[in-house]
Amino acid sequence: MSPNHSDPSELSPEAQARMAELRHGIDAIDQELLTTLNRRAALSLEVGRIKRDSRDIIFKPFREKELLTSLAAANPGPLPEEHLRNIYREILSSSRRLQRPQTIVYLGPEGTFSYFAGVEYLGHSAEFQPKPTLHEVFQAVVAREAELGVIPLENSLQGTVGQSLDLFLQFEVHVQAEIYCKISHALLSTASQLADVNTVYSHPQALEQCSTWLRSHLPTARIVPAESTAAAGRRVLEEPNSAAIGHVRMGRMLGLTALARRIEDQPDNWTRFLVIGSLPAGAGNQDKTSILFTLPDKPGALAAVLNLLAREGINMKKLESRPFRGEKWKYVFFVDLECDVSRQEYQQVLADLRDNCHTLRILGSYPSGPYLDVSEG
Repeated sequence: MSPNHSDPSELSPEAQARMAELRHGIDAIDQELLTTLNRRAALSLEVGRIKRDSRDIIFKPFREKELLTSLAAANPGPLPEEHLRNIYREILSSSRRLQRPQTIVYLGPEGTFSYFAGVEYLGHSAEFQPKPTLHEVFQAVVAREAELGVIPLENSLQGTVGQSLDLFLQFEVHVQAEIYCKISHALLSTASQLADVNTVYSHPQALEQCSTWLRSHLPTARIVPAESTAAAGRRVLEEPNSAAIGHVRMGRMLGLTALARRIEDQPDNWTRFLVIGSLPAGAGNQDKTSILFTLPDKPGALAAVLNLLAREGINMKKLESRPFRGEKWKYVFFVDLECDVSRQEYQQVLADLRDNCHTLRILGSYPSGPYLDVSEG
């Protein structure tokens, strides 16, 4: 046996005695934690009883962010900050579930990157429900079949998920939060070696993110788009000599072998997800605002809006145009602003924006999101 992995029976009597003391101390602290967690759970249940007949939302992204930030600032160690945040995300998830069962929809089936992003951010106590299309995710939120939805918005390598932007035009939903997730892809298959693979399935975004690797390692394989990475994985189960691109944990869920890992063309691969709801996120430290607007058909219309934002010192984090469905050669603009336009100090700016736009819709003000690494298996 390795010296670094000694059996406790091989320890000296003094070391064994000290180990017994440490374990006794850990057991005692675990009992204290159990008592404290149950006291917290009782308070959460009381909050739920008070809110039972109200329409107040359970997910409070501003309060949760402030809590995590204050705990991290007060943490003396040696518990790493990352561990502290992970523990408390699960505590908050349990607290929300105790207040009221919470359904969260995402592009499924289980095992997609939307699923892992949602679980990592919102915790395992929520009830996650897959939907076969992004359209059905938005639809479920609007119909209040689900309290929240998790949708991919943009990728650092491939840019915006156009379908998500288009669906904001069709459905009256509100952005409540954002999450940045580090993404890593694996080639998953029932085959035993790479040479046996003749077809690769995955979501179009994943295929694009791994296009160089595919051309280099599987130049003759058929590349077939699928509804999601998890749907691709399930298809591979039924088709010998095929493979799917997806999360390595999704492969383990389905019993697939990872023939290759980290096959994305660039290692620094991040996807921004949004959490949407039928109601606004509520008051708090709103770092960002997302808006949609259309412009009058005249020269300088867009410049007027951009100049207005620049004059007020408002930083624009994203600007994207999409064709306006039903009207030829008309476009709608999606913009992220680094401010909360609902605050009193921005009311005149908001009025000026409405004057300069043909239509203006505020999608939501929300806290800037955490960066979570969901790439590991």
